[in-house]
Amino acid sequence: MIQLTRLNNTQFLVNSDLIKFVEESPDTFVTLTTGEKIVVREKSADVLARMIQFRKSVLEGLHLCWDPSSPQTAEPRVTSHGSHGSEK
Repeated sequence: MIQLTRLNNTQFLVNSDLIKFVEESPDTFVTLTTGEKIVVREKSADVLARMIQFRKSVLEGLHLCWDPSSPQTAEPRVTSHGSHGSEK
C-alpha cells in the first residue's frame, strides 16, 4: 500500500497493485483497475517513486525469508528411489 493525499489534504492508502494509470493534466489523476479515478496532490513522478519504493521493500522482505540453499526451496532432485521422474 502507498500513502497519497486527496485535494482536501486527507491522506489515504491505496493498493498500488490496483493502479492502472497515473496522469497529470494539470491535476494528478490515479485510475484504478476498477475504473475509479482519484485526484491527488502528488505529482505523477512522486506516485511512481512511492510505488517503486513499496515494491522494492516487498522484494527485500522476500529476500530475507527465501534461502535458495535451503532444502525446502531447492529444486526437486531425481533419485533412483524417488517418485520425481524416471530412474537413471
